[in-house]
Order: sequence, then C-alpha cells, then structure tokens
Amino acid sequence: MPIASTSQLLGYSPRVTIVGVGKVGSTLAQQIGEKNLADVVLLDEVEGLPQGLALDLMEAKGISRHSRQFIGTTNYADTAGSDIVVITAGQPRKPGMSRDELLKTNARIVVETATNAIAYSPNAILIVVTNPLDVMTYLAWQATKLPTKRVIGMAGVLDSARFQAFVAMELGVSIADVRAIVLGSHGDLMVPLPRFSTVNGIPITELIDAATIERLVERTRKGGAEIVELMQTGSAYFAPAASTYLMVEAILLNQSRLVPVAAYLQGEYGLQDVFIGVPTLLGALGVEQILELKLTDSELSALHLAAQAVKQNIEQARSLVKLS
Repeated sequence: MPIASTSQLLGYSPRVTIVGVGKVGSTLAQQIGEKNLADVVLLDEVEGLPQGLALDLMEAKGISRHSRQFIGTTNYADTAGSDIVVITAGQPRKPGMSRDELLKTNARIVVETATNAIAYSPNAILIVVTNPLDVMTYLAWQATKLPTKRVIGMAGVLDSARFQAFVAMELGVSIADVRAIVLGSHGDLMVPLPRFSTVNGIPITELIDAATIERLVERTRKGGAEIVELMQTGSAYFAPAASTYLMVEAILLNQSRLVPVAAYLQGEYGLQDVFIGVPTLLGALGVEQILELKLTDSELSALHLAAQAVKQNIEQARSLVKLS
C-alpha cells in the first residue's frame, strides 16, 4: 500500500486538474491516484465522460488501495484551487498527419482551456501536453500571463524516454542503466544528444557505432509517428502519460529533477522569446533553473533551427487566435 505523503500527514491534499480526458489524460489520472500523489479533477467538454471516468477510478480505489479523490466535471469552477493544471485537450494526430497540421484547431482549444483553468487556479503551474507542443506552450503562457517558470511543455521528457528505450533495446541492456537526453522542438527537428546519453555512465558513443546511433536518433524523431502508423486509429498515450506524471511528481514533491522540458528562453543558448526543450531543474516553483550545456556548433545550430521553426508556427498561430 502506498505510504502517506508529507502533505497528507500535514492535512493538505494537493490537487491536479487534467483538462481533456482522452487516453493520455485518463491514464495520467490513474497513475496520479495509484501512486497516492494528489486528488484529481478530470475536466472535459463532453458531458458524462469525465464523470464516468472519475466514478470508474473511484470504484478501483479499493483494489489499488489509495486514498485519493477523483472528480469529473465540465465546469471549470470545480477545478478551483488546483496546484497543477495539465492540458491534454485537443485533436490527436492521425496517420500521415504532422504535429504542425494540428495548429489551427488546437491553438483555439489551448488558449480557451488555459485561460479558463487559470482563472480559477491563479497560483497553479501549467503543464502543456497538446501538440504542436512548443507552440501550444507559448500560446498558453501568453493567454494566462503567468510567470514563465510556471508554464512548461512536456515533450523533452517523452522524447528522451523514447531515445532511452531505443538505446536499451539496441544494446540489450537494462533500461535502468540508460540515461538519454533530447532537446529542441517536439517534432522532426528535435535534437537528441548522443554525447550526453549514457549506459551506467559510459557515453553511448563509446558503445554504438555512428551509423547505428544515427538510426536510433532518426527513430526517436519519428517515435510518435511510428506509433500512430501502427495503431491507425490513435496515438501514443502510455509514454506521454508517464512522462507527464514524472513532471507532476517532481513539482508536487519538490524533487528538483534534472529533466528536459519546453521552457521559456531569454538569452539561454542564444535564443529569445521561445519555448523549446532544454535541460531544467524542475521543482515546487516549476522551472527553477535552465542549464546551459556546452553544445558543439552542429548541436547548437540544430537547436536554433528547431527554434526558428517553432517561432514561425507561433506567428501563424497568433494570427488564428485572439490574445489580449
């Protein structure tokens, strides 16, 4: 049975709101509850869906043996006082569709949901999962006017986890010994960093030949699309939910985890006014520090190329939604 957290012993029950309760959102809610981390509010525009999922999760508590509460609602007022708001709402990718093709539909959804949620939880930290993620994170920040350290995009954790999995499978080693890091945008221009990816401290560049590493890098870039093509009727949700859970846990337990997330840059890596994947310390305040790695010229150039593409999509998105 999960042990009680410090906040429980002190009589405080953290609250996480998940906006959009498709497969990513509902799987995340299950993980948060089963690990006894926080109470969860599930919000969706489809009447009955969040209420049904919340009831299903409540009925599983006796088996999962945790004490967390689940609330399903279509009313933002029921999310009031949330410590974290996670936005997964939006149209998922279909086979052959790029993340950027989702821009028009999801820009409006994210601006509306972020604005409504933060109106009831002005002190919350906002985690954006909706694609195209880097652009949606920027729009959510502009819509809510939150401090930049409290607006975070999820994808760096997910992309790094995929790279980690592919390295472990290639070498036939325990994934527990593999550490991987991916920077840049959440898409074809992401920047996996083999030099900083290791197996029990040994750089993978010492263990895998250059051609194989490039194949793994390319598979990482296409990781989401590979799953979409295989499933045909859906997209990944177990790994995205697990990645989001890691971030929620790091914040609520103030773990100061060193993880790559989409964070707002103000001169770091020579970039300005963009949310993009970089290494950060993630804790109770959100993004507590951005770490600047000493990148090679080619790595830095790739990061700048990704940022340029994100900025172009931001300008396009801004023309599609009304921001005050």
